[in-house]
Amino acid sequence: MVCKHEHAFYTERREGEKRVLIVLLLTLITMVGEVAGGYLFNSVALLSDGIHMGTHALAFGITLLAYYLARRWSKEGSFTFGTWKVEVLGAYTSAVLLFFLSFLVLQEAVLKLIKVGETKYEEAIYVAIFGLFVNLISAYLLHGEEHDHNLRSAYAHVLSDALTSVLAIGALLGGKYLNLWYLDPISGFLGFFLIARWSLGLMKETSAVLLDREAKNPLVEEVVKAIEKDGKSKVYDIHLLRVYNDRYACIVGIEVKGDVPLEHYERVLKGFESIAHATVELRHCM
Repeated sequence: MVCKHEHAFYTERREGEKRVLIVLLLTLITMVGEVAGGYLFNSVALLSDGIHMGTHALAFGITLLAYYLARRWSKEGSFTFGTWKVEVLGAYTSAVLLFFLSFLVLQEAVLKLIKVGETKYEEAIYVAIFGLFVNLISAYLLHGEEHDHNLRSAYAHVLSDALTSVLAIGALLGGKYLNLWYLDPISGFLGFFLIARWSLGLMKETSAVLLDREAKNPLVEEVVKAIEKDGKSKVYDIHLLRVYNDRYACIVGIEVKGDVPLEHYERVLKGFESIAHATVELRHCM
């Protein structure tokens, strides 16, 4: 028996796509300014921030591509449960990129400790402040879509950019006014650890969706309790697959004692708004 038979799970996110495009353009402009400033003014904090923004520009490109492909393939029947996970895959890829390229920040920090050079603090501070300003605008544009993994990955990138900008400004101010030149590379080390931590967290969350790690989802227990409530039914197998944010496909096998109509289980599952597609298999026990 098949109930709640629906395959149109995808919802277009044109507004989110538009916001990511604006942030991408802002990021590219700032990246060029910070990388150039880092080399011209001999600031590893500024250079690492610029490199960091460059990795995010690439990540935003991945985000836009994921939106485009999910929309383009949304009507294709070859995707059993729709194309939403294309967006999740984009977010996961972006997180992996952020993790590995965070080591560029670490590399620059180590090099600055080994080879100390004169830093043009005043000029570098102005560029870093501009970078932070752009990051704050970008964070404002991307904030608010908690259930969109793709947009959340872009938001995480922007927040990490803002963090490295703050660290860069603090390090440059300390070097200029307190002669604490070592704050510059130290800010790179801090940025590396925090960025790596953020990216690992996003990888863990998105990989769980991609691998259908839903066995511990509270919805599983709720469905089992609702089905077994009549005292005649026993769930012997259940599979939950996320097809869109908080919507799921549910495949459940039930052993039944007595005469319980299939329509009964259909009504039970229809009571769960988050279940968009359900398939029930019955085994009658004597």
